Amino acid sequence: MVSKLQAEIRQQRPFRSREAEALLNVLRTADALTQRLAEALKPFGLTPSQYNVLRILRGAGAEGSRCGEIAERLVAHDPDVTRLLDRLERSGLVTRARDAEDRRVVRTTITARGLAVLKVADGPVDAVATTHFSRLGVRELGQMIAALEAVRAARQDH
Repeated sequence: MVSKLQAEIRQQRPFRSREAEALLNVLRTADALTQRLAEALKPFGLTPSQYNVLRILRGAGAEGSRCGEIAERLVAHDPDVTRLLDRLERSGLVTRARDAEDRRVVRTTITARGLAVLKVADGPVDAVATTHFSRLGVRELGQMIAALEAVRAARQDH
């Protein structure tokens, strides 16, 4: 029997293992969700990574965050957080300043404009989540979250 994923990607042969099929399903789903998220953020001139940075900085409050802290908290790894912050700063969505106590440290904070953009963008982002996950019940969502956390935990074991 051909799985839904096999049909989607037009794969004729069976997967080498259920684990391989699961991996490809997660990657295919992540790609689809990332595309939907990018579409929802396009009217605001934001990429998913930029939106993620703004959310992190909103949570950091007036104190802001160091570049390294932002990099650690990103949902999807970005090898060039500095360039990402440069673009957000040029757009007037964040500001950067040297720390008063340690001049080597640069802190990034979200601007009032950044907060305003984020507040409006939150609605379409929430709609993407609702559209794609409302089909699942509370129990199924909990199981999915637990399963994905278990998969990520395997990374820490190695």
